[in-house]
Amino acid sequence: MSRFLASLACLILLMLGGTAHAAARCTASPSGTAQTITINEGRRSVVLHLPPGFDPARPAPLVILLHGSGGTGAAMLRDSKLAEAADRHGFIVAAPDAGIAHDKGFVWNIPGVPTVAGTIPGPDAPNDVAFIGTLIDQLAVQGCIDPARVYATGLSGGGRMTSWLGCVAADRFAAIAPVVGLRAGNPLASDPTRPDPATCRPSRPLPVIAFAGDADTTNPIQGGGAKYWSYTMHAAEMRWATLNGCTAAPTTRWVGPNVYEERYTGCRGGADVAGRITVGGGHSWVVDNDALWAFLSRHRR
Repeated sequence: MSRFLASLACLILLMLGGTAHAAARCTASPSGTAQTITINEGRRSVVLHLPPGFDPARPAPLVILLHGSGGTGAAMLRDSKLAEAADRHGFIVAAPDAGIAHDKGFVWNIPGVPTVAGTIPGPDAPNDVAFIGTLIDQLAVQGCIDPARVYATGLSGGGRMTSWLGCVAADRFAAIAPVVGLRAGNPLASDPTRPDPATCRPSRPLPVIAFAGDADTTNPIQGGGAKYWSYTMHAAEMRWATLNGCTAAPTTRWVGPNVYEERYTGCRGGADVAGRITVGGGHSWVVDNDALWAFLSRHRR
């Protein structure tokens, strides 16, 4: 409780124009250990990875890494190997657990969309958007992260949750990077082959880079699949390009031996939209982590 009160005091000083942020030194748990934070709905855990040489007096960029349905933050951090990229480039990774228990792990609450269990979360389900916002606030108040350089990525259900954060909390993120999970709102009830514009209204243009495999049968880039999926990845890209006010014709180029990129440019605030497709890639972390960071790190909120 004393640590929470200290963090709250720092936040009040910031709101009053004090110098608490400049003087704050990050007191987060050592790299790779679990830290529990408390919000109104109870206690939730997040695994933090701090890169070697992290200076507690200098806030670092933050990448929030969201696990797939039925997974955990710890397993996602391990399987994505994003910690190794963080060590190379000097950013912090936060890998939280979602709020709804499922199987041996958890699933994310995307309002109005059924989880992999086939049910739509009810009004009493944990609010994952609020939880992630609280995580960002706590790390910022502690002086660990730069609020202008906060990014989100995630796999499958975590990619869909990353997309949802872009739709409803764009003011908290400098850019997002969904993996095998790019969405631009819920499927339209009258025509599920299209995203519902009413369910994705970001407050500002938001740069997006998405990764997928063309052999993914769980969240197929061609559309179809489960009710939470339905429309194509290309439709999601086009919708984000519209939301970001992109004016240039989309381009397609090969960026690797078996990876091509579709990109929309001429967007407001430089908020490009890019989709990288791995030929033969399936429902997995089909990501060049250095390329992911190269895109994200170009943007600040």
